[in-house]
Amino acid sequence: MQEIEVIRIKEDVQLKNPVFIVGLPGVGHVGKLVAEHLVEELDAEKILEIYSHHFPPQVLVDENSEVHLVNNEMYVCRTEKHDILALIGDHQSSSTEGHYKLCTLYLDIAQEFGVQRIYTLGGFPTGQLTYSEEVLGAVNNIKLVEELKEYGINFKENEPGGGIVGASGLLLGMSKLKNIDAACLMGLTSGYLVDPKSAQSLLKVICKIFEIDIDVGPLEERAKEMEKIVARLKEVEQQQKEMPDMSTARDEDLRYIG
Repeated sequence: MQEIEVIRIKEDVQLKNPVFIVGLPGVGHVGKLVAEHLVEELDAEKILEIYSHHFPPQVLVDENSEVHLVNNEMYVCRTEKHDILALIGDHQSSSTEGHYKLCTLYLDIAQEFGVQRIYTLGGFPTGQLTYSEEVLGAVNNIKLVEELKEYGINFKENEPGGGIVGASGLLLGMSKLKNIDAACLMGLTSGYLVDPKSAQSLLKVICKIFEIDIDVGPLEERAKEMEKIVARLKEVEQQQKEMPDMSTARDEDLRYIG
């Protein structure tokens, strides 16, 4: 297999006012959940598959015990305002070099279709098992800030403090060199679990931007199940706080643990 292999499923695809949305696996799988939900609810059409040895060396097994190589896929979602070129997938690159090479490919494909705006979707880790509907933004063009604030997106000075890692961040920087406006939209999430509730908040923002109405029922059901897990975790956390502090006596015995 080549270093990166693109399989075109449909040729001569024409897009109207195209916008590129990227929802790959990341913190809380927030962006992945949103992008996959868009693809499903908008009856999107798959136009290509991307395979690469920069993805982890594995196959995934479906409900019928059939396997497929991990890959990324691009779909076209039709809306009245824009046609959406959506990138979803099983994994991001497992290497720094691969991130740059794959993001270069993603941008080349976006330019091929005439994309002039990119939204990368992700999660912003808070480290807290509490829910917030807040969606945080970062842009590669300061002119986008006021526009996106109108959709309820918040911008905070120097946040995210550690930068944005992976395709969600890299695409913003690389697209700026190509004069393509881009924004990263991040739902607040604990960072510990897959977070469909945070994905709901981000999906609401996306619906406002594209003026579309999408059923959030499947995400709501997943969110209810996750709330039960979070409630259990909070109980365990509270029980640990109430336990006698035995750490002082045992510190020296445990220091060897890495």
